[in-house]
Amino acid sequence: MGVMELSTARKVHAQDWAKARLDASPRHHEYVKVQSGARTINTFVAYPEVKDKAPVIVLIHEIYGASDWAKEMADDFAAQGYIAVLPDLISGMGPHGGGTEEFASQSDVTPLVSKLDDGQVMADLNAAADVALKFPAANGKLYVAGFCWGGGKSFNFATHRKGLSAAFVFYGTPPPAADMAKITAPVYGFYAGSDARVSATVPQAKIDMAAAGKKYEAVIYDGAMHGFMRAGEQPDATAPNKAARDQGFAKVLEVMKSGK
Repeated sequence: MGVMELSTARKVHAQDWAKARLDASPRHHEYVKVQSGARTINTFVAYPEVKDKAPVIVLIHEIYGASDWAKEMADDFAAQGYIAVLPDLISGMGPHGGGTEEFASQSDVTPLVSKLDDGQVMADLNAAADVALKFPAANGKLYVAGFCWGGGKSFNFATHRKGLSAAFVFYGTPPPAADMAKITAPVYGFYAGSDARVSATVPQAKIDMAAAGKKYEAVIYDGAMHGFMRAGEQPDATAPNKAARDQGFAKVLEVMKSGK
């Protein structure tokens, strides 16, 4: 099936440009079935082309689910030398027992993701991380990054997961201040200037993280919109969104390559 023949569902919550880039990637991609309690989580994995064992980064998708853009983002991390793991957190909840790919429209995916039980999400992420760290190609180092809805879950995951090297929060809200004491990894936040709903939480998050004795670095990109990591890649990307996407990704790579 050619790019121009993609289904309406695919076009609604994926973007043809993201799928085209993913299809053109030379890197190995596969799906792994991750068992999380009684649930099976369909998990997309992108492997780097490297000779040595590599760190793992767990990606937490937007409220739009495990879209082609989310998979393409995983491939971008793989291109930089990391094993990128993207669990579809609505696995088994779609038509025919499928996940994100089975829904007819974005409007069907969004409310389902937004209502996911947080305990279930944390359990699924932990299960995916546990499986990935046992890959023969993994070197034992673990990172997490989330976007939009997933950004908030990334910050929250840092309160649950021991042994994280760093958590990257893209335009996501913070966990309760009382939970921040549980964080053992540095947290890096990336926010949009034109996104007061989320960015207005940053000053208090800085205060709360400092009070808990935790490292939290946050940057707000002027002119960028919520969702700039995706919007900054689109063919019609605005200059502020593209700049925020490029600078944000570069900062993440700088942190990971420093070994912190």
